[in-house]
Amino acid sequence: MLEEAQALAEQLVAWRRDIHMHPELSFQENRTARLVADELESMGIEAQTGVGKTGVVGYLGEGGPVIAIRGDMDALPIQEDHDVPYASRTPGVMHACGHDAHTAMLMGVARLLSQMPDRPPGQVRFLFQPSEEASDDENKSGAVRMIEDDALEGVDAVIALHVDSTTEAGKIMLEEGYASANEDSFTIQLMGDGGHGAMPDKGVDPIFILAQVINAINGIRARRVDPTKAAAISIGSIHAGVASNVIPSVVTITGTMRSFDDEVRAQLKTELARMLEVARALGGDFNLTFKQGYPSMYNDPEVCALMRETITDVLGEDALLHAEPMMGAEDFSYMTRKAPGAMFMLGAKYDDVSRGHHTPVFDIDESVLPKGAALLAEMACRLLREKAS
Repeated sequence: MLEEAQALAEQLVAWRRDIHMHPELSFQENRTARLVADELESMGIEAQTGVGKTGVVGYLGEGGPVIAIRGDMDALPIQEDHDVPYASRTPGVMHACGHDAHTAMLMGVARLLSQMPDRPPGQVRFLFQPSEEASDDENKSGAVRMIEDDALEGVDAVIALHVDSTTEAGKIMLEEGYASANEDSFTIQLMGDGGHGAMPDKGVDPIFILAQVINAINGIRARRVDPTKAAAISIGSIHAGVASNVIPSVVTITGTMRSFDDEVRAQLKTELARMLEVARALGGDFNLTFKQGYPSMYNDPEVCALMRETITDVLGEDALLHAEPMMGAEDFSYMTRKAPGAMFMLGAKYDDVSRGHHTPVFDIDESVLPKGAALLAEMACRLLREKAS
């Protein structure tokens, strides 16, 4: 499979660069979707468009088990600052997380499997997903919208990969069990009376309350959550006041909460509301709102075992690196809650410059594209055989 994928290297790079030059934001991936659908149909693969708003689903084969492979397509609102011939041609938008590579590799998987004379019986379903990076006005991401449109109906297993621009090219990281975190954001308004800075005794100062609230929030992880369970709660912004001699009436705080366990996720919300009662004890008040983010991603142990075996067979034992769960969030988690599945990380470090994800200088080593395509294709075939038996 790797040899066949290497023969597609030039095409994989061409697809990736085409998509990179024409990035599209979440739920706006119309050009990318057309490219994908046209390529799938040229391979003789049925392509359904408009799935999850702007997604594409390809169907190869029928009868027997159904294995789905997901690749996300959306870009980010970032101005690219990388002098390469394939740099973004859309001002203020770039592929700064590798979704262009994910889409190209999934098209490569489709090409490999469509030309495979002895492909195992069953169906491979190619999920070209929109909007992994953002949610719509109903707070639903692309994975949720595709699930609502029945893209995962009847699926026996679902797999995916994600490039990692900070890890040596060609190295693989795979974490069994929880691999990414629950993510929720919060907004707090601390209310006081406001007043003149020279007369703080005449009212309730929400900035004084803020000092106590910050300590209380930082005590949640330290003193309220089971120390054997992972959790993080961080304040990201604080806004208050406009003048040095005016005590404001409102302080606004925003932040994020991360966890793996759903019970801990619920506990963090409860404890945050409890800790904010200190505002009322000090004569003020508060308003707390949450925005629910992606759930934690659970990599199924059986799927991981098959992935690990495939990786060592295709790339060798040295390709696998030790992996740790990350506190970042990934909406593939919705799919792994719909069907057993897993995602692995594919190292794609470009050079010695720090090219982190979601930065203007992000880029990847394109030599990993055939490796990613070969791994996904081989994993799909092995899953078809395993599920059939």
